[in-house]
Amino acid sequence: MEEEPVTLLFTWDVAPGRREAFERWLYDVNAAAMKFSGHLGVTWLRPGEKEGRYFAILRFTDVTSLKRWLNSNERATWVDRLDGIATEAEPRVSTTGMESWFSLPHCTVAPPSRWKTALTSFVAVYPCVLLFQWLLAGRIASLPLPLPLRAMTLPAMLSPLLTYALMPLLSRVLRRWLYR
Repeated sequence: MEEEPVTLLFTWDVAPGRREAFERWLYDVNAAAMKFSGHLGVTWLRPGEKEGRYFAILRFTDVTSLKRWLNSNERATWVDRLDGIATEAEPRVSTTGMESWFSLPHCTVAPPSRWKTALTSFVAVYPCVLLFQWLLAGRIASLPLPLPLRAMTLPAMLSPLLTYALMPLLSRVLRRWLYR
């Protein structure tokens, strides 16, 4: 049986005056994590001007791949480098799904309002549907397939595209607006 993707939420409390050092660290640790098998990406939520709490939403294809990264010597070395810069709160795991596009599981940061979630989803879905209609709908309609199979084409293409590419991208690009 195939395992589902998993999301892990980290909370980091950065020491006063150490934000620049932490920012350098997070850039480097992200590069290291991307080399691990099963890594799907990480989204960082930065604090406001006077706050020092960072959130990282780490995504892996399955629990096994996630544990490989979490238990690796490389990750341990990176975490050791944070001594005096930041402290890590207990990470929290949740299974992925559409909620991970827009929320921080088990966290005090409020997810975006529903209208922002709906608008962001529309911004991702509409161009895909438009391209599908323009490029493929006529061809698929002419195939000698039953309607349920023809109707399955768009969702089969759209779901992975949204989950792995468009929504993570839009969540990063629009994070200041989404998580105001």
